Parts: sequence; C-alpha cells; structure tokens
Amino acid sequence: MNFVTQFIIAISLGIKRNWHIFIGLLAGIVVGMYLPAQDFPVIHDVLDFIGQAFIGIIQMVVIPLVVSAIIIGIANIGDNKQLAKFGKKMIFYYAIITIIAVVIGATLALTLQPGRGAAEFINSETAVEMQTIVKETIDSQQAHLSNVFLSLIPKNPFKSLAGGEMVPIIAFVMIFAIALTKIGEINRPVVSFFESIFAATMKVTDWIMYLAAPGVFALTASAVSSFGLDMFSGVWKYILAICIGLALQLFFVYPIILKIFSKVPVRKLYLAITEAVMVAFGTASSSATLPLTIACCERRGISNKICSFVLPLGATLSMDGTALVQTVAVIFLTQAYGIELSLTLVAQIAFLAIVASSTCAGISGAGLITIALVLNSLGLTPEQLVAGFAFLFALERFADMLRTIVNVTSDVVVAAMIADNENELNYDLLNNPDSYKE
Repeated sequence: MNFVTQFIIAISLGIKRNWHIFIGLLAGIVVGMYLPAQDFPVIHDVLDFIGQAFIGIIQMVVIPLVVSAIIIGIANIGDNKQLAKFGKKMIFYYAIITIIAVVIGATLALTLQPGRGAAEFINSETAVEMQTIVKETIDSQQAHLSNVFLSLIPKNPFKSLAGGEMVPIIAFVMIFAIALTKIGEINRPVVSFFESIFAATMKVTDWIMYLAAPGVFALTASAVSSFGLDMFSGVWKYILAICIGLALQLFFVYPIILKIFSKVPVRKLYLAITEAVMVAFGTASSSATLPLTIACCERRGISNKICSFVLPLGATLSMDGTALVQTVAVIFLTQAYGIELSLTLVAQIAFLAIVASSTCAGISGAGLITIALVLNSLGLTPEQLVAGFAFLFALERFADMLRTIVNVTSDVVVAAMIADNENELNYDLLNNPDSYKE
C-alpha cells in the first residue's frame, strides 16, 4: 500500500472521529459556492463575523499558552546540556525542512512559470483598491525585515505581551525560563504557577473546540463566497505550483525525513493529528491551532517536555509551508511583470523567504505582509506591482489554508523526531487505536 493511500485511510479514520468538523468544511464550501458575497452581502458579513470571532476566541489563549508552555518545557528539561541538545536538533531539523521547501517552491515556479499569463485576469479597479491596502500594510511594517535581529531584543517585555509581538515575547520567555533553571529549587513556586496557567489554558481550549464545527464552517463559507471559483481556471498554474509543492512537502519530504532520522510511523503520526490538521485548514492559522496541536501530540504519546518546548517555537518561528508559498508568489510576481530572474536573484528570494517566514505571525493573512517585505528588499515597491498584489490578495485565503496544514504538520514531525531520539515518545499510545477514542 503506497503512502498516499495510507494517508487517505488515516484521514478517513480521523474524519470518523471528527465528523462534525469535516461536515463544517464541506458545508462551508457548498454555502460559499451558492451564496456569493456580491449577491448576499449580509450573509457574507455574518459568516465573516462568526469566523473571525472563532479565530479571536482561540487567539486569546495563544500568548498564555506559549508563555506557560515554554517556561514549563525548559524548566522540565532542567539540564542546560539537554536543553542545548534539544535546541540544536530542533534547529537542524527545521533548517533541513525549510531549505527543501524553498528549493521545491523555486523549482516549480521556474518550471511552470505561473506568472506569464496572469496579467489579463487582473481587474484594474480591484488593483486600485488593493494599492491603498498594500501601501498601508507596508508602511506599518516597513522596518520589520531590516530590523529583524533588533526586534528579537524585548526592550519592554510587558509592552510586547500587550501588543502580541511573538518574537520578542519568545526571546524574553526563553531567557527567563533558562534563568529559572539556574536558580535551583527556589524556582518551584514560579514553575508551579505557570503549570497551573498551562493546565487552565488547555481546559479553555477544550471548551473552545466545541465551537470548531461552526467556526470552520463560517471561515470556509466566507472564503469561498468572497473569491468564487471562476478565476482559478485562468491562473491554474499558480495554484498548481502551490498545491504540488505543498503536497511534495507533506507526502514525500516529511516521510523521508522521518524515515532517516527516526522510527516514527508516518501513517500513525498523521492519523494522530488529523483533528489539528482540519482545524488548521479551516482557521488558516498555526497559532490558533497550537492549543489543539499540543493536545493531539500529548494524547498520542509525545511527552509534554518535548511538546511544550518544540511546538510553540515551531508555530511562531518555523513555517516551511509559508516559505514555499512566498517563494512561488514572489517569482510569480516577477514573471507577471516581465522581470528577468538570475539564479543569484532566485537564491536571494529563497533566502529572504526563509527569513521573512520566520518573522511572520502565525495568523491568517500574515503571509502577504512578508511577501511585500521580500520584494522591498529586492528594490521593488508595491506601487510597481499593485495589480499583482490585487491578484494575490484574492488567492491569499486559499493559499493560507493549504500552507497552514504544512506548517502545523512540520512542527509535529520535528517534535516527533526529537521525542523519538530522546526516548520521549510513548509508542503504546501512538500505535493503540483505543487511545483515539478519548
């Protein structure tokens, strides 16, 4: 039985357990197709409100979850040598996965050349509207990429917490957690406090998941009703490049890497996270999916020590799916505007896509901001590429939903490999179908 067949079987078994979420996805597609936003604006606004409310409810637990999970994870590791070992392995695995992702994206974009025939499908009125949006976005984020290393320094941790600035939050929390491991048993009250926060946050997450089906339904219906299906027939190469690239990453790259660096069974691992993958598709947010991703992994045998250390960092800093899509999108734009690409420029785009994706917030729609930042770093401006940006905005939601599946799966794959390497994976739970019934 080939791997794709095994994956389909795993998804089918996961759907049986999470049928309500799957029905929400299907119902959202159908409703979106038959109730387009331009004909039913009130219904679209209601669906959009419900979907955004669902994401907002999940987002409210992300910061307390990330902070408490990292502190608990590093504190539980305790030994600084072990912490360094975990960190080195995590960086090594993520580097391999992300480099392969951008190579796949660049190769597909240069081979299929999706941008050559895109100009005729760009609406001029939409382009003008998008010009304002893109310019405002770039103005607000203008110095983000150039100051990426400076932004790692949390000058005011409380301000970063209040503003939801994940990179400086994580930098401060990691430094604080490492300091806790250095002060001995006196750290127990603080660690216990964050253990309570983590437990309470996971309980809130359980409550929130009761809203998963209507939330995913609303998000999917809103996306389909806004963008429709007609335009995809004319720009199929762009969609094809993204779909092939993400599929290669999901069905070939991850299984091969798992086979090389661990003995984790791919089918069992994918089955274990089916619920998180479907929510990732519906929400298009790896950060919003993080609580469920952690819950799925821990219930299936990956230790809390690994989950609380790897998954929050991965959901914020490592997004190989985003890097792949950004590489394809930037090359698509250069092709649409007739910009010649040398191999050096392609390599520069791929490298900057990796950097930009690592600074991209794990929320829906954040990828377009960093696409613009990559273009700015190449000397291009939104005014020059406004029509292309209008096109990308129209396709962003679908690309976002697909790449989030890959982002979430890569985090789980890395966590599973490290857990296997460090004997922190309970194979009885992973391999036992009864564990999926709780």
